[in-house]
Amino acid sequence: MPPDFPQTQALWRPVLGPAAHRDLCTDCGISRSSVPKRCGEACQFIQPDYPQLEARVHGRVRDPQKGDELFFGVHQRMLRAALQPAAPGAQWTGITTRLAQRLLETGAVDAVLTMAPDPNDRWRPVPVLVTKPEGMAQCRGMRMGYAPLLALLEPALQQGYKRLAVIGIPCQVYALRALEAQLGLERLYVIGTPCSDNTTTERFHEFLALLAAQTQDQPEDITYLEFLADYHVELRYKDGRQRKVPFLMLPLSDLPRDFFPLTCRTCVDYTNALADITVGYMGGEGQQWLLVRNQRGEELLKLLGDEVKVSTPGSAGKRQGPVKGFLANTERAAGGLPLRRMPQWLRPVVGWLMPKVGPRGLEFARARLEMKAVETIIHLRREEPRRLKSMVPTHVWAMVKPYGMSPAPDEVSSQAGTSPKNLS
Repeated sequence: MPPDFPQTQALWRPVLGPAAHRDLCTDCGISRSSVPKRCGEACQFIQPDYPQLEARVHGRVRDPQKGDELFFGVHQRMLRAALQPAAPGAQWTGITTRLAQRLLETGAVDAVLTMAPDPNDRWRPVPVLVTKPEGMAQCRGMRMGYAPLLALLEPALQQGYKRLAVIGIPCQVYALRALEAQLGLERLYVIGTPCSDNTTTERFHEFLALLAAQTQDQPEDITYLEFLADYHVELRYKDGRQRKVPFLMLPLSDLPRDFFPLTCRTCVDYTNALADITVGYMGGEGQQWLLVRNQRGEELLKLLGDEVKVSTPGSAGKRQGPVKGFLANTERAAGGLPLRRMPQWLRPVVGWLMPKVGPRGLEFARARLEMKAVETIIHLRREEPRRLKSMVPTHVWAMVKPYGMSPAPDEVSSQAGTSPKNLS
């Protein structure tokens, strides 16, 4: 038994080894394992095979002709949802951590692999192994930065834990699913959260400093930050104050060009398509948004019973205009040209209008997915063109086709995603 293993504590932070160097890497943790060469078969940024893993995990591949599966991946149903009452300290209402807590309470799993805050920095994620239900309370809230979650798989297995739950972002979940058959687990539940606009914790602190200067606050006083589906960012402070800042008023244009690393600018799995259940916000219109992807996802949701209130997601507005504007600005930025900045006096006006006339609900989520698809192709073409053929699934090309983007012959592979015949 490792010397740092807590026999009585609810949460364990194992000491991890160093990461092996990789060109495109979000440090999911596999390179820190005893067999780091498995990155070659597990990494989302090398040669992903979503159809194969979708079929293995969900029993079928995404069907572009079925509802919104082109955008959001395989799912049995989508829901707006809110935990009632909301969990104290949760980022939204606490559905993600409550699901994992219920798995521990019912004995369905031996342990949960997830993130907790660094004791010295509330924003820095630290991988932890939670073995008691009360430990999940320490994992509530948002972290920003890379964290080698999957490096905990080996310590968990060494303790004899064969029934696990994992709360992860897409690049972690892809690697987990790619290696799942090799792990010898008796049971695995995967609770996914959407993600792609990640950066290092150090870079995030730079953003907080710019934001605090703009709002005339101190960055260390900000305890909560969340991008909302109403085109605002919500901030909360140590003294209990709350503030909403319109997207258009954020200091994003003041960030360095490499603020978001290439991995996160070229992520093709915003919605965490290989999770059993995805818990996000984009289609929730102010509530949380659930994508129940398979029967195990249904099993997870059932654990919450009457604690969760669900309803049908709405959809309003049109996404084409905002996506076209995003495409034009992204092309200019990728080419080193200055962005076309909106006049300062006009920003509050547009910020007031967007929640009323812009895409909302599921249309907001579709817009965000198309923007990510556009961004992926633009940045790969400019910075890593040789990777387009292996990194971009065919369904991503289908999303950008309405905006005049199509692959050159050397940019697409029949192995790179859903079969093209299903997208005609």
